[in-house]
This record gives sequence, structure tokens and C-alpha cells, in this order.
Amino acid sequence: MTYPQWPGQLSDGLAAMNLSLSESQQQQLLAFLALLNKWNKAYNLTAVRDEQVMVSRQLLDSLSILPWITTDHLLDVGAGGGLPGIPLAIVFPEKRFTLLDSNGKKTRFLNQCVLELGLSNVEVIHGRAEDCQPDQPFTQISSRAFTALENLVTWCGQLLSSEGEFLAMKGQYPDDEVAALPAGWQVESSHSLKVPGADGERHLLIVTRAE
Repeated sequence: MTYPQWPGQLSDGLAAMNLSLSESQQQQLLAFLALLNKWNKAYNLTAVRDEQVMVSRQLLDSLSILPWITTDHLLDVGAGGGLPGIPLAIVFPEKRFTLLDSNGKKTRFLNQCVLELGLSNVEVIHGRAEDCQPDQPFTQISSRAFTALENLVTWCGQLLSSEGEFLAMKGQYPDDEVAALPAGWQVESSHSLKVPGADGERHLLIVTRAE
């Protein structure tokens, strides 16, 4: 079920972020949120349980990285409950999205989302990043609340093209994680994310191979 406050929270949040989405896209986002909330009760997909903050913490937070999505085919690792992959796929129907997670319950949920929301541009893979063998490497790989940067580049580095970049979504700026990055990797840039209705800091770290 969707909650009566959700449509207004979404439209207000999109306006504050200067994002213009069609009515059908907004309906798809809300339908996804309803699925996530329903399945979360049994599958523990996300720690967010308060319906009042779900639009902000899940939908708007996922959409906050839209300006940095430049690839035609994005890999979302540790896709979990589909954040940010599913909202991004709804907003960018012309792009392809591969959602990777090693948890079978979570990939079952993601496949259900693809089916119910009619997302023909989304592929779900159940497996570990280390075992994934794509036809060609990805130019962008997103990660939200998945793992430390050191693990991200170690586990998923082989999936990234030589000129590619990780889009790592974090809360507070993770100084310790940045310091622990292995040789050959660098934080190319960091961006403070503004998410309407969300408390606390949010950051996007662009991680690339060092020159």
C-alpha cells in the first residue's frame, strides 16, 4: 500500500531538487516504495521502517546522484532493496541497469520489482561481485550502503573499465575509508548531496584508478 503523504512528499522533494518527472514515473516510484515497504516486513531489505521518512531516505536519496549518471549501462553492486538502482532505472528508461546482489531473498525481491513495475531495462544477477563475468566492463558502478571503499575496489575493480568510476554513496565523509584505499585507486572528487527531508550528511565519492 502507498501512504497518503507519499505523493506530496515526492512531488515536493522533486521540486526542491529541480527534478521534473512525468506523472507515470512518479507513480512507478511510489509503487516501488510500496513494494519495498511490504517485502521489508518479511525480508529485512532496509533498516528504514518509518513510513514518514521513506520517500526522503529511499527515493529522493537514490535520485540525488542523478547529475552524475553518464553511462548507458550502470552496474549497481550490493543492490539490496534496489537502492539506488530501481529508482534510477525508472527515471532513465533509455539506459540499462544491472543489479547485483549475493543475497537470494533480495534478488527475488528485485526480480519481483522488475516484473510488477514492467522495468524492461533492468537485469538482476544473484551472485558475488568476484564471480561476476560481464561481457564487457562497466564505465560506472554505483554502491549505496554496501561496503567500505577498500572492499569495493578490491571486490569489484575487475568489473570496472580502465577509465571507469565508482559512484560510492556515503553518509558522513569517510576519511578512514579514503585513507585505506589500496594503491592504484583515488577519490577523484567528492560531492555533498542535498536530500530534502533527510537528516545528517550525505556524500557521493567518485573513485577512479590513479593516474
